[in-house]
Amino acid sequence: MLLDIQAIRFTADKKLKDFIEEKLEKLNKFHHKIISVVVFLKLENTGQIKDKIVEIKLNVPGSTLVANAKDKTFEAAVDDAVETLKRQIKRENEKNQSARQ
Repeated sequence: MLLDIQAIRFTADKKLKDFIEEKLEKLNKFHHKIISVVVFLKLENTGQIKDKIVEIKLNVPGSTLVANAKDKTFEAAVDDAVETLKRQIKRENEKNQSARQ
């Protein structure tokens, strides 16, 4: 799995990148043919509490799954986005299983 982490308007530290990589590795349990993952980390310039935005694009054979999340910290936003991707992968797997039958 190729992983590309892009931080927009700031520089992500190694601790955050390692956290993201660790979370995304767990997605291999749900889909063993993940081709690549692109993670966009964005800071919103508003006075809102939830100003950390994460967008994850996961490429698997036949489709691209996208999850977005917004929270107080990047770690919490990554957790939310990964949970969304897990649900999407399960749905995709169920769709593929029913198509094969």
